[in-house]
Amino acid sequence: MKKSEEEVLSWLGEKRCRAVVEHLQRRQFTAVYCATRQEAVDYVLEQTREAVSVGFGGSYTIAGLGVEQKLAEQGKRILNHGHPDLTPEEKLRVRNAELTCDLFLASSNAVTMDGILVNIDGVGNRCAAMTCGPKKVVLVIGRNKIVDGTIQDAIDRVKNIASPPNAMRLDKKTPCAETGRCMDCQSPDRICCVTTILERKPRTSDFHVVMLNDDIGF
Repeated sequence: MKKSEEEVLSWLGEKRCRAVVEHLQRRQFTAVYCATRQEAVDYVLEQTREAVSVGFGGSYTIAGLGVEQKLAEQGKRILNHGHPDLTPEEKLRVRNAELTCDLFLASSNAVTMDGILVNIDGVGNRCAAMTCGPKKVVLVIGRNKIVDGTIQDAIDRVKNIASPPNAMRLDKKTPCAETGRCMDCQSPDRICCVTTILERKPRTSDFHVVMLNDDIGF
């Protein structure tokens, strides 16, 4: 029987996600494959079971999973600097608190097929929290963020695929928010200021990566 487009894309996505998981595990990350968003949600909720405070890294992927409300209902202390009602001073305090939370929840801007994680921040708090501070880090990464190629290819993906829509949704006054592509700007609103490349699990971190067979986030 002829396969549908959805079935073919799901099959290909699984193959790619599982290959990335294998490479992440070789790099000492705790990496798992999830076929559906619900499986990813279940995994995240299980990992947060013992956490008192949960920090959020400003991830559209995590927002798409809808776990923040569930965690709040469980009585977790939610640390999310992206809440619109926060003043700049309050945002800074929350960002600082995210660096020492029990569990930091975010995504990654790109992952190479051989398991290298590439992230680019404007402020740097998300990159910092991934590498040191929180007791546990959990990243959920959609199949659309897998990059065939080098670290430079991953950086190019972040700057030309992830950053322009992120700048636009955050209402940043940057050229990429207008043109849809990186202009290597000097704008004060530039969101590409800090780049981190994780080639191995940070040595003291309890670091989990969920590879999700779905297109989610930028």
